[in-house]
Amino acid sequence: MVTRNQPIGQAWLRQELGLKVPRPAVESFITGGPRRTESDDIQVWEYYPGQYGTADSATSHLRFALRNEAFDLGLLVAALRVIDPKELEVWVKKQPTGEYARRAWYLYETFTRKTLDLEDVHTGNYIPLLDPQKHLVSQSQRSRRHRVQDNLMGTAGLCPTVRRTRRLEDRMEVRFDQEAKSLVENVDSTTLTRAVNNLYSKEARSTFEIEGETASASRADRFVSALSTAADFDAPSKAALVGLQATIVEPRYAAEGWRERQLFVGRTLGGYREHVDFICPRPQDLPELMEAWTTMTRRVLGGGVDAVVAAAVVGFSFVFIHPFVDGNGRIHRFLLHHVLSKLGYSPPGVILPISASIVRNLPEYDSVLQSFSKPLFPYIDWHLPPGGELVVANDTADHYRYYDATRFAEYLFDRVEDTLREDLRDELNFVAIFDKAFGAVRQIVEMPDRRASLFVRLCMQNGGRLAARKRGQFNELNDDEVSAMEAEVRAAVQSITPRDGVKLAD
Repeated sequence: MVTRNQPIGQAWLRQELGLKVPRPAVESFITGGPRRTESDDIQVWEYYPGQYGTADSATSHLRFALRNEAFDLGLLVAALRVIDPKELEVWVKKQPTGEYARRAWYLYETFTRKTLDLEDVHTGNYIPLLDPQKHLVSQSQRSRRHRVQDNLMGTAGLCPTVRRTRRLEDRMEVRFDQEAKSLVENVDSTTLTRAVNNLYSKEARSTFEIEGETASASRADRFVSALSTAADFDAPSKAALVGLQATIVEPRYAAEGWRERQLFVGRTLGGYREHVDFICPRPQDLPELMEAWTTMTRRVLGGGVDAVVAAAVVGFSFVFIHPFVDGNGRIHRFLLHHVLSKLGYSPPGVILPISASIVRNLPEYDSVLQSFSKPLFPYIDWHLPPGGELVVANDTADHYRYYDATRFAEYLFDRVEDTLREDLRDELNFVAIFDKAFGAVRQIVEMPDRRASLFVRLCMQNGGRLAARKRGQFNELNDDEVSAMEAEVRAAVQSITPRDGVKLAD
């Protein structure tokens, strides 16, 4: 690894201005070597030769960041709040049609809610605020004053950004939505209906399992009912969210509105000491944050944003805001389905059980969530009195407003691929095989439906044969009948063309 030396752009701004924000995902440095990029799963380091060097002024490094980096909005907003506005005015007046000066000007006025002493721009082309080659963007809205096209996913109140990484580009090109549609289009309606019902139940069980809960039958049924209408859910509506929360929590913990006390997410160590994993926004910040979340959600649902990216932005922003005392995680995962269904990514009436994929690797899910929460700890002034509620003493709202959502979009693409190729394929295969075997078994012995169903399931779980230890459950059958029925189960397996393989176990 080459020694990193002179910081430039975002890295310089953070260091020299003493910004109290987490490190940006992209950091740039001037080195003696050639232009190159190094990265790991989380961080990107950009190295530039000496000719890229710039003056040691805030506006010079701001210009470098706007020109060369997939920038961190939270860092730039923090920088613009401490940079002398006179410096920005001088820069814009020197380059009144310069695209980077106009971007900085627009960002300053939009995110500080202060106006610079500058005349409106009347000539020149409109320029995009985010470089579409570096960021995923939404449909743009024009600012006539700056002649800038605002293509952010949100507003000053809440605005995650997503970098255009090779990993995301590759995932978007695969078109998992078309793969899912192709998978179900030739499945007969009866098989599809039964498979989908099973997938809804699987998603409901899994989303409660992630929270360490086993839902009662009635709560699970209510959640399944909500999932079945996810496409029509009025996500930006406070009333709809409050109503959804009431369906998935124990009735005594149903909310009437946003929470009114400070929360944290953690666990108890040794039976008495609390370990804090995530500090939620202050309750006084929730009304503005959730209003901005509503605006952002409408914006990304309005078009121009890839459906999986939109789902990640909407769903993860919600869980980071944590507007309720209970139920936030389950609503967060419900919102993933809402966006995928609303934007037509999931086949009509079909659910991709993302929570089932999450359950298969919970440590990875925790790691992804902690990639947001852990970097915030040094910048939140908090304490937890023994036996009392956690107290946050400083203004923290911006930490939840502006964050890099790239890793969350990448993670969600992985879950979509996994659940499509694992859960949806296997469920369709299983139901088709089960129905064929069930009918054949009952042709041999006209068993009650529940007995025949149990027999088929037990055989499918054991490679097409009834396990010896299970034989006693069917003492009413003779050995010849059992052998003939086992043969029908195996024949059913062989007669179904597997969709990329089949698992006999349900």
